Amino acid sequence: MKIATYNLNGVNGRLPRLLEWLEEAEPDVVCLQELKAPQDRFPEAAIRDAGYGCIWHGQARWNGVAILARGMDPIETRRGLPGDPKDLHSRYIEAAVDGVLIGGLYLPNGNPMPGPKFDYKLAWIERLILHAADLIAQDMPVVLAGDFNIIPTDRDVYKPERWLDDALFAPEARDGFRRLLDQGWTDAIRKLHPDETIYTFWDYWRNAFARDAGVRIDHLLLSPKAARRLQAAGVDREVRGREKSSDHAPAWIMLADRPARRP
Repeated sequence: MKIATYNLNGVNGRLPRLLEWLEEAEPDVVCLQELKAPQDRFPEAAIRDAGYGCIWHGQARWNGVAILARGMDPIETRRGLPGDPKDLHSRYIEAAVDGVLIGGLYLPNGNPMPGPKFDYKLAWIERLILHAADLIAQDMPVVLAGDFNIIPTDRDVYKPERWLDDALFAPEARDGFRRLLDQGWTDAIRKLHPDETIYTFWDYWRNAFARDAGVRIDHLLLSPKAARRLQAAGVDREVRGREKSSDHAPAWIMLADRPARRP
């Protein structure tokens, strides 16, 4: 099973790029972020014509998340992250697909910091940690995939010193990511590529993509049962370089049909 995450930065404006990539990469499951479309403006017909069932949680102008499944409809299990009924941002959606529980998320950016946006980011991380603890306790493979808006380590950013005042690189945010891993989640890309320079986001400004001045903020975290099935992981970097593409590239993993045998 190939599972991917892709921040589109506008599902309708980038729809040709999305459909192009779906045909090329043939992922079985895709978590999308930053739809930037209200619920009734999601391009369901085009995505179904491409062979994918879909569920989505839209929001006008900002945010928005979706889960696509090739040849089937995802079975929705949750819409919205628990813990704050007043939070109406469309940032989390969850579904079962072919025996795997998929949590698709778009964690808040948090800039500028300090300030209310950063406080909201930290509160959202705490809610995610609590929900992730419930998910990892379930007797099934679970994948948390999306734009975490967190740069975990210095290895995940071009020139770390330039990001010291950014909420994506804040010690509090990185600590939250570490606390997730301490629950037993596996950072799939780092598990298979521990020493490589791998980015998933390059800003539109200052020719960042051509200079490879990027960051790794799109992650796929695996529960122990999912991690035992991990075969491959990577980033479709070339997609970022295409005309009118998102400033993110799709990141993906490949899970075996069965867990690897333990020695």
